[in-house]
Amino acid sequence: MTHAPTAPAPDRAVFPAPPGAQELAARYGLVRPGARPPLGAYTRMLWQRRHFTLAYTQARLTTMYTGARLGQLWKVLTPVLNIAVYYLIFGVLLKQRHNTGGGNYISFLCIGIFVFTYTRESVTTGGKSVADRLDLIRAVQFPRACLPLAAVLVQLEQLLMSLLVVAVVVLGSGEPLTASWLLALPALALQTLFNTGLAMVLARVVATVRDLGEVVPFVMRTWMYTCGVMYSIDRVSGHLPHAAAVALRANPGAVYIELVRGALLESYPAVPVWTWAVAAGWAVLSLTAGYVWFWKAEDRYGRG
Repeated sequence: MTHAPTAPAPDRAVFPAPPGAQELAARYGLVRPGARPPLGAYTRMLWQRRHFTLAYTQARLTTMYTGARLGQLWKVLTPVLNIAVYYLIFGVLLKQRHNTGGGNYISFLCIGIFVFTYTRESVTTGGKSVADRLDLIRAVQFPRACLPLAAVLVQLEQLLMSLLVVAVVVLGSGEPLTASWLLALPALALQTLFNTGLAMVLARVVATVRDLGEVVPFVMRTWMYTCGVMYSIDRVSGHLPHAAAVALRANPGAVYIELVRGALLESYPAVPVWTWAVAAGWAVLSLTAGYVWFWKAEDRYGRG
């Protein structure tokens, strides 16, 4: 005796909406749970959750060095050790201290390391911010953009601690304290906007394809060597084709480093005015594109 094949049961029953349901939902402002809100409403929600973002940022900072004996002191020790290692390799062994565009290599190197590290760590941690917090996403309702934004804020606070080390190194190397130091603030503000947008792009990508998060550190390391962290781009781009030289100078990683070096180092050559326009352009483009790109997948984060 044979039986007619039966269709597999659906995972869940789907019932048609009763007549007039859409009109009632629109009248009383009802939306599907987890639905992506319009961009304007999403932005307002993100602002309303600013206290949540700041509290989450502080929690991440508190737990960062909880297991270390020296605790928060590593915020200062880590950049100092980085300076020592890079100076030994690039300043002493590879003799790049004669290829800086100025005579103060230790300050030149110090600024390059910290400014690029800010972008590198913002992108790396921001890229994993959604994929690593699926339990929180599934338990609490909040704009998911809070997570990459908090990752950037964590790195911003780390940078502010590092700037104390930078100031000591720069002043100790003979550079004067001048009014131009204030120009570092808008430069770092533009870099923060750039970092936030790029972190949001990577957060969506890594949330979709988790394995790409393991590739990001290698990409960032390669990018670092094109940003003039250890050498002056103007000094080494003379023999390159014009298009390649322009691409190196317009590289966002190099642009923000150049602006901060020009602000803090009196011995450094004057930074062209167009560099500010390029820095602002990268910041606006990155933040706008990254924010919209991240928002478009808002209703898919945390789902199986």
